[in-house]
Amino acid sequence: MTNTPRAASSRANGPEGSRLLETANIRWNDGEQALFDLALERGEGRATADGALAVTTGKHTGRSATDKYLVRDEGTEDQVWWDNNQSMSREHFEALKEDFFAHAEGKELVGQELFGGADEDYRIGARIYLEFAWHGLFIRHLLRRPDAAELPGFAPDMTIVNLPSFKADPARHGCKTETVVAVDLTNRLVLIGGTEYAGETKKSVFGALNYWLPEKGVMPMHCSANEGGRGSALFFGLSGTGKTTLSSDASRTLVGDDEHGWSDNGIFNFEGGCYAKTIRLSEEAEPEIYGTTKMPMSVLENVVVDDAGVPDFDDGSLTENGRVAYPLHYIPNASETGQAGHPKTLIMLTADAMGVLPPIAKMTPAQAMYHFLSGYTAKVAGTEKGVKGVQATFSTCFGAPFMPRHPTVYGNLLRDKIAANEVTCWLVNTGWTGGPYGEGSRMPIKATRALLAGALDGSLDDVEMRRDENFGLMVPVAVDGVDAALLDPRSTWTDKDAYDRAAQELVAKFIANFEKFATHVDADVNEAAPKAA
Repeated sequence: MTNTPRAASSRANGPEGSRLLETANIRWNDGEQALFDLALERGEGRATADGALAVTTGKHTGRSATDKYLVRDEGTEDQVWWDNNQSMSREHFEALKEDFFAHAEGKELVGQELFGGADEDYRIGARIYLEFAWHGLFIRHLLRRPDAAELPGFAPDMTIVNLPSFKADPARHGCKTETVVAVDLTNRLVLIGGTEYAGETKKSVFGALNYWLPEKGVMPMHCSANEGGRGSALFFGLSGTGKTTLSSDASRTLVGDDEHGWSDNGIFNFEGGCYAKTIRLSEEAEPEIYGTTKMPMSVLENVVVDDAGVPDFDDGSLTENGRVAYPLHYIPNASETGQAGHPKTLIMLTADAMGVLPPIAKMTPAQAMYHFLSGYTAKVAGTEKGVKGVQATFSTCFGAPFMPRHPTVYGNLLRDKIAANEVTCWLVNTGWTGGPYGEGSRMPIKATRALLAGALDGSLDDVEMRRDENFGLMVPVAVDGVDAALLDPRSTWTDKDAYDRAAQELVAKFIANFEKFATHVDADVNEAAPKAA
């Protein structure tokens, strides 16, 4: 059903709202079924045998990181980390905006008014204009839906316009290609064009929260979170490291799978849904996520579906970055509030492509800040345009593409909150063992789950530990249910000298990467660096 529309003038108060109302026909706040039906009617996707919506996104099957820009003006000049964010001039953005609105003229757009943030003290309202109905269904799953009583007085803090059919002109708009994601933080307006990948809209809200929340003393985090036993836990990590998989634990309550804030009230989910990777998804390994692919109106993005409407999660011919988007309540043990108390455990996930890090290691607060600022992991094929295979990378704060401010802003916030709440911190390697990518094997998920269970319930706090000679982290010597060899990565390599060389190569990469932060952090954080032989 479509919500009863209010007068057009009431939507003119948001950033640039009136401009689009004058030129486009907008369907406001359609519900899930209406959006699903409209997407099928328009031929934007097809229904699967179980009633999900299967869609493809053409050449863009992941974020277009090199096509994202922030407007550089007096308001952002001294606030944005320009070494990490591409700039667009005010003049270029205004020309882009003018052409965007002209392109929208006469189109039937989908309008959604949604919240980012479960904590009412810190959430933001997003007014979103979308060309595709399925993008409306997607973002309605992924953000938080207002109650019916909240819609009449909905006051947007930001506006997003997503027109995949718009093609940017690099000469006129100051961009590189026909694809563009342009963010005007001063006027709180985001323009997305030339890409059908739905994740761009979601990440635009995350980026805005990353910019605004630190001013309120709130730590915005690219992490998943769950709650149970001793309390809540955070799982940091980039795409492909296991955030969604490992936080979807049937024995714990899922707070959220990707984006959270940490305030004086505790932690809160930015989202109202999940966006899980599906490549090689199985019912045995990930029953909760697998179950959502059979739920009505879930969105299967870039998943191969046969003529009978049955998805094949082992087929990566479209992309390794196939996804399923669904509302949180599709997970049986999901939190109804999206909020939890202060965490007791913090997990940093890394997919070590070099195969030298242990499967789990305990960190001091200084080491936690060091590894948070380092953000070592691997980019997996399909998560970003142009990435093939697995590439070792450092992505500060486990989310550099979404960090408008300098990383030490987030690092200092995290360290303060870890100290204030006596949080136990662990580094977990879900990557490779027995050799590097291409030679070794992926860390067994059963072993990872067993080690995580010990970290979460506190049983690992009392086991015998050894200090890793390369990284200085404390590693359990033996854990029930886990092959002891896995806990000593060197022992899993046939060629021990090759392991030593690979470990020192990774140490050197850590040291070189951290040079840019060395003058911004305290001495104990610099001393937490791995040591060259």
